[in-house]
This record gives sequence, structure tokens and C-alpha cells, in this order.
Amino acid sequence: MEQLSQWLWKQEYWLPPGISWEDLEKMEGSRRPLPRDLLLALPLALGFIMLRYAFERRVAFPLSRVLGVKDRVCLKITAVPKLEAFYTKNSRQPTQNEISSLVNQCNLTHRQVETWFRNRRNQDRPSNSKKFCEASWRFVFYLLAFSAGFASLINTPWFWDHRECWRGFPQQPVQDAHYWYYMLELGFYWSLLLCVSVDVKRKDFKEQIVHHFATIFLLSFSYCSNYIRIGTLVMLVHDSSDFLLEVRARPLSHAFMLRNNQSNTARKLPKHITIPIIYTTLVLSMEVFEPFIGYYIFNALLLVLQVLHIYWAYLILRMIYKFLFLGKLDKDERSDVESEAEEEEEEEDRSSWRKRKVVLDSRLAMLSSSCVLNNLTNQKADVNRRLPKAR
Repeated sequence: MEQLSQWLWKQEYWLPPGISWEDLEKMEGSRRPLPRDLLLALPLALGFIMLRYAFERRVAFPLSRVLGVKDRVCLKITAVPKLEAFYTKNSRQPTQNEISSLVNQCNLTHRQVETWFRNRRNQDRPSNSKKFCEASWRFVFYLLAFSAGFASLINTPWFWDHRECWRGFPQQPVQDAHYWYYMLELGFYWSLLLCVSVDVKRKDFKEQIVHHFATIFLLSFSYCSNYIRIGTLVMLVHDSSDFLLEVRARPLSHAFMLRNNQSNTARKLPKHITIPIIYTTLVLSMEVFEPFIGYYIFNALLLVLQVLHIYWAYLILRMIYKFLFLGKLDKDERSDVESEAEEEEEEEDRSSWRKRKVVLDSRLAMLSSSCVLNNLTNQKADVNRRLPKAR
């Protein structure tokens, strides 16, 4: 274990050439970054989880009722043990062959089995209230984090001149405000990762997991390597747009009567301000020190986040293109908004609409044929009336 620790904390990995851990210990200032400080993030994460539970029950849920957020009414289903066992152990959406097998086992009709599974899936769908509470919690945190981060950075020299991020690096003392900014952000992202299994599962679930891990590693590594000045700028840029994302998310956007396109664009513009920050870390930092392993790790994690942002921006731009040039106003194509259950619900609605359209078309055809038949009958009657006169 001691050999592993010595290998892990080699100064060549974490610090620029010519700088040692002893040099950091000689820094002047109230605080210097220590790896053990990161342990504070875990109790903070648990505190965030408890605070979130209280906030959602005492604040967000009553607010959802005031704003008129309504939950979908689900039909009660009859308990069928064999169907329930298949639902929980095998699949929530059985194939036609599996339905045929279940029909024989349960003495039900094909339609009854399909209806049972559809109603059972409806019971597991997250309610609008749950989505509203989750979005409200993240909105409040990101808004407060952005406000506090902006207040702590507005008077710092590196907020206005990015070269100041590297002046004297890495022998830069950490202000208490920036220390807590780091710890609270790190604790919050740990809480999101710990709660991911109980939160509403969204279509870009895998991308969100990658985002959370990359953010946690980025914050942890940048703290230990004293990339704190540039790290605070990265956090501020993300917080400035993340609370707009939560306002846009359904059903929070419906409650506040906001349009998806407006807040989508507002979110993506701040995110791409990270491009000059990446230029700062890749190029301007080389004016102060030579590349080292920590330099490559930090920039690699930052680029992972940027790739995710570009991917989500592509989905939004595609939606805007469809609206402007094809006349289609689709729902937000960024996949962290629509849940898997909602997509299924939309498919059912489309299927129901197709059935109603078929019925309507058949009735229109009958009506049309009836009109034609009436016209022919009237014409025949006119001909019959004219025949005696002709004779």
C-alpha cells in the first residue's frame, strides 16, 4: 500500500517540472490544496441528498400543485402473477411470440395481455410531480451556485485576464470562498451520481453518467494539482447555463410557460464559452510551464465535457433546422429531457391517432359512397320522370 501511495503521488504526475510538494508547503496564504480535503465531499453529498429530500417534499411538491402540474391518471390493473413475474424478470415490452405464450399460460386474450402490460408500464412511469421536483432541486442549486461563484470571482484578476490563472502556478494560495465553491460543487455531483438509480431515467442516461464521472475526476484532479483558478471559471460557465437547462426541462417549463427553443439556445451559448477556456489551458498555460502528465489529464477531461456539449448542441441545432426549413416543431431533441417512458407514451398516442384516422377515413369513404349512391338514385329518378314525356 505504501508503494502504491508513493507511485500515485509522484510529483512528476501532478506538478510541472521543477516544482515539488515541498514547494507547495512553503506557499504563503491562508490555505493550500491538500488531497485529503476531497474526503469532505462525501459527507457533503449525503447532506445534499437529505436536503434534497426535504426540499422536494416541503417546497417543490406543494409548488407543483400551485403551478398546476398534473399527474397522469393510471388505470388499476388486475393482479396476474405470471404476467407480473414476466414483467419484473424478463421484459416490460414482450414480443408478439412472448405474448402468445403468455396468452396460453394465463387463459387471457391477446388484447387483454397487451392491455395489462401497457397499464403496468403506465404505473411505473415517473409522474410529472416527480420530474418537477427533480428539476426544481437542480435549478435552485445551480442558480445559487452560479450566484455565489460569480460573487466570489468578480473581483479576482483571473476573471478578467485568463493569463492570471497561471501567474505563479502552482504556488497559488486558495481563498476560503473558492475552497468551499469546489467542495460544494464536488459534493453535489457526488450526490447526483449516488441518486442516479432512483432519478428519472432519461434517454441519454449513458452520456449523463460519463458527464458526472468526468466532472468529478476533473474537479478532484484540478484541486490536487492546484488548477483551482481555471477550475472556478469552468464551474462558473457550467452553472450559468445549467439552471437554464432545468427551467427548460419538462414539466418545469410547462409550469412556467417557457418555450423549449428559447432556453435551449440560452443554455448552449454559455457552454461553448468553454472553448476560450480550453485555449487558455492548452496554449496560454505553456507560457508558464512545460507540459507534464497532469497537464494532459486535465485537458483530456475538459475535452470530454466539451465533446458532450457539442453532441447536445448538435441535437438542438438539428431541431432548429427542422423547424426553420422543414416546418416541423419537434420536441427537444436533446436526450436528457425526454424520458424513455415519455417516448413510449408518445408512440402509443401516435398509434391511437392512427387507429382513429383509419376509422375516420372509413367513415368518410362510406359517406362519400353514400353521396354518390344518392346522386345516382336521383339521376335515375329524373330519367324515369322524363321518359313518359319523351314517349
